[in-house]
Amino acid sequence: MIGCGDISALHLGAIEDLDGIELVGVCDVDPDAAARAGEANGVPSFTDHRALLEELRPDVVHICTPHDQHVPVAIDALDAGADVLTEKPLAASLAEAERLVAHAEASAQRIGVCFQNRYNATSIAMKELLDSGRLGRVIGGSATVKWARTPEYYRAKPWRGTWENSGGGLLINQAIHTIDLLEWLLGPVSAVAGHAANHVFGDIIEVEDTAELVLTHEGGVRSVMYATNANAVNEPVSIVIAAENATLSMRGDLTVTWADGTVETVAERRLEGARAYWGASHVELIRDFYATRGSGEPFWISPREAMKPLRIPKEVYAQSPGMRG
Repeated sequence: MIGCGDISALHLGAIEDLDGIELVGVCDVDPDAAARAGEANGVPSFTDHRALLEELRPDVVHICTPHDQHVPVAIDALDAGADVLTEKPLAASLAEAERLVAHAEASAQRIGVCFQNRYNATSIAMKELLDSGRLGRVIGGSATVKWARTPEYYRAKPWRGTWENSGGGLLINQAIHTIDLLEWLLGPVSAVAGHAANHVFGDIIEVEDTAELVLTHEGGVRSVMYATNANAVNEPVSIVIAAENATLSMRGDLTVTWADGTVETVAERRLEGARAYWGASHVELIRDFYATRGSGEPFWISPREAMKPLRIPKEVYAQSPGMRG
């Protein structure tokens, strides 16, 4: 495990729950964070990932670092003969992301990217319905991400609020999962229009806390999205897809309302605790990553696949005065 911040807890929990997987070491540039994680998990701790790679020679490396460190750590791990599972986004910049795509596709090792919401029960159900043709013509989609962040959230880890280290704000760090789902469900995005702004945290962070965007998907279907980190509470993410035979409405659970009045529901798995709004599918993605190792096939959420949801925020930033991501 390289990077021992908040998200690493989900990875560590998944590793502990999986049979046949043994955690052998942790690393963080913060000596205190590394030591705490090492002691809590009973494994050696490091402050230099290259030292971990050389000494432990792990089979798999999980990367949970700040965004700008994903690519150099991933490349070092691949070159050391390890498979890699990295957190989103692929990188802080498109140039670095493209560098990792090229390196990964030339490597004999396997690499996956954590867009775990594709493993949500509701996401899978929506995808299956869309692919089945039962919904008829898709009319359009919409999504909201209305979460709450505080000045303390950004001050605790200042990298979150900078272009250099994070590559963006709300769209890169939180809403990118929902952007990914819209494109996965409705098809490749051919045009992006949007605006990102800092309405609340301008004296604390450089990046955006609020954004709106319109995505045109191949074939002409359009989806719209509103996202903010300035909400009072963390609300469930919502996705609505309208089709000629039914409307899919996901807000926590999924409700399928058919044109004849029939209503079906799909319950979502729940994560308990303060971060329940993150969802419960990290373990499903990690289990699948390990289960398919040795198949000879790339992991299906590859660096090239992860470029898609990264390009969309970058295009919005380019269209937004004052944004430079």
